[in-house]
Amino acid sequence: MRDRVNALGLMFAWLLALTLVPLTSIEAQEGSEAEPAEEQKSLTPEDYELMKVFVDSFEQIRRNYVREVSGRELIDAAIRGMLGDLDRYSNYISPEDRKRFEEDVEQEFGGIGIKVTPELVVMTPLPGTPAYKAGVLTGDRIVKINGTPTSEFPKGRELENAIKMLKGKPGVKVSISVEREGAEDPIKIEIERAIIRVATVLGDKYDDNNEWDFMLDEENKIGYIRLTQFSRRSNNELVLAMERLKSQGMKGLILDLRFNPGGLLSQAIEISDMFVEEGRIVSTQGRYEQQFKKWDAHKSGTYSDFPMAILVNRFSASASEIVSACLQDHKRAIIVGERTWGKGSVQNVINLEEGGSALKLTTASYHRPSGVSIHRQEGATEKDVWGVMPDDEFKLKLNVKELRDLSEWRRKRDVIGPPESEFVDRQRDLAIKGILAKLNGEDAADEEKDEKAEDKDDSEKKAADIRKLRDLKDAAFVPKRAIPLPAQSAS
Repeated sequence: MRDRVNALGLMFAWLLALTLVPLTSIEAQEGSEAEPAEEQKSLTPEDYELMKVFVDSFEQIRRNYVREVSGRELIDAAIRGMLGDLDRYSNYISPEDRKRFEEDVEQEFGGIGIKVTPELVVMTPLPGTPAYKAGVLTGDRIVKINGTPTSEFPKGRELENAIKMLKGKPGVKVSISVEREGAEDPIKIEIERAIIRVATVLGDKYDDNNEWDFMLDEENKIGYIRLTQFSRRSNNELVLAMERLKSQGMKGLILDLRFNPGGLLSQAIEISDMFVEEGRIVSTQGRYEQQFKKWDAHKSGTYSDFPMAILVNRFSASASEIVSACLQDHKRAIIVGERTWGKGSVQNVINLEEGGSALKLTTASYHRPSGVSIHRQEGATEKDVWGVMPDDEFKLKLNVKELRDLSEWRRKRDVIGPPESEFVDRQRDLAIKGILAKLNGEDAADEEKDEKAEDKDDSEKKAADIRKLRDLKDAAFVPKRAIPLPAQSAS
């Protein structure tokens, strides 16, 4: 009985603590505490009765289940169950997952700096990292880590175990043995871990200096930037890439957001602001007044003197959709590819246990400059409005095989000294075509043609009016001018 009373008291204290915890926003207000959604409400008698049911269930399961289960297991499972019935994007970040979550947001961890496949074959060492400096090569197959044969790792979990062993405290050495083509015996390499900062802004391929080459078409000066996700340093990385392209005389830009799952809302806002001089970027709406917010563009620091195309596909989501929707509504870029994922919700990270665990909770929805929500609601059909649609002339949906071929081609091209390939990226070629049309003034020519047709129609109407009004010998007409439309893991 005493155990039950203690458990009930602890549960009430835990619930009360949850009602008082501030929202530390990762997507909505990075690096600051969100304002409380509303004045805190007291627990009602009904709340106490429901918590009693929870505590009774907790006690019965822990005492009578067929195997012993810890209180931690039950609490974690209960929280996941509560969130699982809300929406697909709200979830629980357990103490075991918290570190990995922070690494995903920061794109920073202690490691050696390689990309590996599930078969533990090195895709590429990241330039400038300890693995790169130690001589690890593309194609090396890791067979031992710190003397432990990788063949002894649990089947199907080889990559997971390898990453755990390769990552760790910076400054500590780790040894790997690799099989290399042409070598009779495995080669042992000792590497000292360092802080690895995974770049989110990538080019088409590495240049001769093992740096990303952002100039896709040297002749026509078309730049190409891939943004893999929106992490804390993405906007700074993008500025460096843009300044480099400007110094090379860039005249047009392709921003590739395909397969980009999103990330920080703050980064999506800053990156949108880099290309739009004025007007709304995005707004959010929630249950409470404090969650109705809006962000507008500023002219200072804007890159606006060149045409743009943005590549998207069915896996472009969240922050990717904010950027593409903003630039589409402001007619700053053409959107090329296929309809995006349709994630128009904002998740706040609410710290629990003094930051040891957390709730990732949906608190608001975001809306594009036009005011339309991008979110794909439960049960939405293809005819409904959601996601970001490519511009009419630039719709090009790849089938499943083409998507796989694109991913494989991209994976091979992302290594130092990529192999030759006959693969053709049709979506990117369409984006190039759109940029060239802008640069060559084809849109302007089409508009001039339409304007002349409009002039002709209006002139004929005027002529008819003149014939009716005999007293008028001439009529002045000023035509209305058209406005030109501007699979892998790192360790």
